[in-house]
Amino acid sequence: MTAKKKWSADVTEHSNAMDLEEHIFESDDAKKIAASLKRSAEHSDRRKAEPFQSAMSMLNFYINRAGKNLPQARKKVLEDAKDELRAAFGRPEQD
Repeated sequence: MTAKKKWSADVTEHSNAMDLEEHIFESDDAKKIAASLKRSAEHSDRRKAEPFQSAMSMLNFYINRAGKNLPQARKKVLEDAKDELRAAFGRPEQD
């Protein structure tokens, strides 16, 4: 395992971001991903920012961590989850 992979795994497991449902980013349902992130953000004691920001940051972190290895179909689901997350928190859609 490379140092970069170890670093991102450590961040996911031990950061003060929030506690996540296992394997949530593997779901093919953008609404399910968003709902899970929202639940986790609202109930976590391990986040420093407000729930919306924490949930969106974790989603972006996962997308960025996967980088070019993320298949287009998976990236589409995760990008759609961003819109679902905004809707779940009553935030305006991004263009």
